[in-house]
Amino acid sequence: MPVAITPGYRYCHKLNHRLSASISALSTAKKPMVTTASSSGTTSNAGAFTTIKETVTFEKEIKKSKFIAIAGPISNEQSAHSFLNQVKDPRATHNCWAYKVGDQYRSNDDGEPSGTAGKPIHSAIVSSGFDRIMVVVIRYFGGIKLGTGGLVRAYGGVASECLRNAPTCLVKSKVPMGVEVPFDLLGVLYHQLQSFEAEDIKQDYDTGKDGTTMVSFKVEFDRAEKLEEAIKANCSRELEFYKH
Repeated sequence: MPVAITPGYRYCHKLNHRLSASISALSTAKKPMVTTASSSGTTSNAGAFTTIKETVTFEKEIKKSKFIAIAGPISNEQSAHSFLNQVKDPRATHNCWAYKVGDQYRSNDDGEPSGTAGKPIHSAIVSSGFDRIMVVVIRYFGGIKLGTGGLVRAYGGVASECLRNAPTCLVKSKVPMGVEVPFDLLGVLYHQLQSFEAEDIKQDYDTGKDGTTMVSFKVEFDRAEKLEEAIKANCSRELEFYKH
């Protein structure tokens, strides 16, 4: 997970093989008819993003066609395909969809005229401000054609309505970090790690230095700098921090 490095951090550029392995260990359908992907990088992976807590639905009839929008949280392309397989209806006239994970996104018109379904669904996701979600809009044709403009409004509209009242949550990215400390400072260090709600805490005693251990952990991105400052202040000793 790429993470922006805050100025003022001091990092070691030459890690031994064992330390590098310890820190790295913490980082742990059919093709769409319309596919788009941004090349500007996955900025939402560094920091925090807002997504929806659970699967939500919205149904609307438009000129005798029934449109059912189903939105749910996803984590990657694989989970998007799994979500699609769970909610699509093979008996429906169309199962159109779009998803967004960071700056990566894809959409599918599923037989509707190009750009009239998947793209407006994706636009609704972007307008909502949510990330790592997928919206599938199922259409049961009612016998009256909507035209390209009508399709865009229908698919984009039901997708937007579906997301408008969805329960949301803020997800903060975790930063893998590590610090080499003498044995006598472990108590002080663990107290700070607990105070800042650090997770996945691990120790490696084979540092090549007597009386020291490498402690690796993960902490929310917006707490990383303050945690480092607190550890330094309470240990009153020069310590080397690492950030993967």
